[in-house]
Amino acid sequence: MDVKERILGKAADLFLRYGIRSITMDEIATQLGISKKTIYQFFTDKDDMVSAVIDQEIRKNEEECVLFRQQAENAVHQIFMAQESVEEMLKYTNPLMVYDLEKHHPRAFKRLKEFKYQFLHQVLMDNLQWGMEEGVYRLDLHKDIVVKARIEAAFLVFNPDVYPHSRYKVAEVAFELAILFLNSVATDAGRALIGKYTIERNKKISHEQKV
Repeated sequence: MDVKERILGKAADLFLRYGIRSITMDEIATQLGISKKTIYQFFTDKDDMVSAVIDQEIRKNEEECVLFRQQAENAVHQIFMAQESVEEMLKYTNPLMVYDLEKHHPRAFKRLKEFKYQFLHQVLMDNLQWGMEEGVYRLDLHKDIVVKARIEAAFLVFNPDVYPHSRYKVAEVAFELAILFLNSVATDAGRALIGKYTIERNKKISHEQKV
């Protein structure tokens, strides 16, 4: 791993865990055991670093989405696979990170919006079409309306006015919203799959908690 990759990796870890605003360039340099001057050889300022981190995280998410589609047994399974990945990420993500992006890093926030309304929108459109062809989703869906509602709901977990982070566990909110989405689009066959994958998910969580 080269120096730039190390810097990006540490910055991503700190931003996700503690939020962007609370982490300084000095803190990143100290954590890495390098000088701040070294960081500035690769990034012009903190805003530039934040943009690079967001680009990196989005690329990872895009690669995962492609993989989930290839590995999924069906459209419902694809949503469960993606949701498991989201919940794992949310375990160590400070929900204020998205707020920090919107308020202080417009370039990176614009990139996140492009990911939501272009790439993620297409992934969900394809998922709905797949599910309708399989008979696990209703055929009377207005796909564009449904997809936009799902995207907004998925990011609603980061809104402290709706789900105060002192009161709600972000990962639990994310799962409940995903299940609401699936049940709203599913046929009887789809609901049977939702039940199946929910049982499998709960068994896995129970096993992990015992270990």
